Amino acid sequence: MNAKILVVDDSFTARNGLRQMLQNAGYTVTEADDGMTALEQYSLEKPDLVLLDLVMQGMYGLDVLTKLRELDPSARVLVATADIQASTREMAQTAGACGMISKPFTSRQVLEAVHAALQEGTQPNVAQ
Repeated sequence: MNAKILVVDDSFTARNGLRQMLQNAGYTVTEADDGMTALEQYSLEKPDLVLLDLVMQGMYGLDVLTKLRELDPSARVLVATADIQASTREMAQTAGACGMISKPFTSRQVLEAVHAALQEGTQPNVAQ
C-alpha cells in the first residue's frame, strides 16, 4: 500500500527525519511547517494519515487536529510530541487523534504506529 502521509512539524530536522523514514518504507510524503499550511495541504492532498506535532508557532497542534477533524471526521491523525504527560495524551485522543508517538522517536516506533493507524485507525502500545 502506497499511502500518502502529511508530516506537520515546524522543525525542519523533524520533518526531514520523518520524511526519510517514511519514504524508505515506501510511503508518499508531503510536508507542512505550520498549522495553516497543514490544513491547506490536507484539503488539497487528502492524505491517508497525518503526523502532527503539537507545539508549533502560530497554531497549536490540538487546534489543527480539531480543525482537521471538522474538515474530515474520518481523518487519521497521529500526534508526534515530546510532551508525554497523560493529560496531553488524553486531550489528543479526545480531539480525535488515533494515537501518539513520543519524541525523540525511532524508525521502528514510527513505522509500527503508522502501519497500525493505516490498518486499524489505532496505535499499538509501543514501549518507550
